[in-house]
Amino acid sequence: MTRPAEPTPQQHEIRALHTETTLTVYQAYAPSLGLPAARDGRFPPAWKRDRMTWIKPSFLWMMYRCGWALKEGQETVLAVEITREGFDWALANAELSHYERGVHPDHASWQRTLRSAPARVQWDPERDLHLNRLPYRSLQLGLSGEAARRYADEWTVSVRDVTPLARRIHELVRSGRDDAAAGLLPGETPYTAAGRVPRLR
Repeated sequence: MTRPAEPTPQQHEIRALHTETTLTVYQAYAPSLGLPAARDGRFPPAWKRDRMTWIKPSFLWMMYRCGWALKEGQETVLAVEITREGFDWALANAELSHYERGVHPDHASWQRTLRSAPARVQWDPERDLHLNRLPYRSLQLGLSGEAARRYADEWTVSVRDVTPLARRIHELVRSGRDDAAAGLLPGETPYTAAGRVPRLR
């Protein structure tokens, strides 16, 4: 009997590993920063709270960005569990990272909002196990100013080093064992934010 096809995800849908109170996002750092963060369960003082930081709910998009933890300066992949309340606050106070005709009244108003927003949203093509583009988008959320500080010092519940998982999945993909690799992926399901989510047209 043929199994029914999986429904195609919506174009701008947040998919993440989440619980009733938390949501997991991914970041990659050099070992000098990533390993202390995983060891202590929080970001160390060396983590710059005055710079923009990008968090990604999609494990495979993180693998695309860090090249399966092989890119220089991105050798340690962290799974950062944060509060849903914090994630939703960042989304509600975010602006799209670029001007979108039909979403913003005009370019100048988008620029004004972007300058004052503590977070920004970017929708990039999701990736498959081979890091090929998929026909739907994945969320990236940039945090700066108040949002970055609250992320590091208030919203973070736990920090785990998932580099071994990334390497194991990559090894399976390289050996042609896609089904086994897919079985190790985090269980990301559609996430409904409590409030506003900036989206493209």
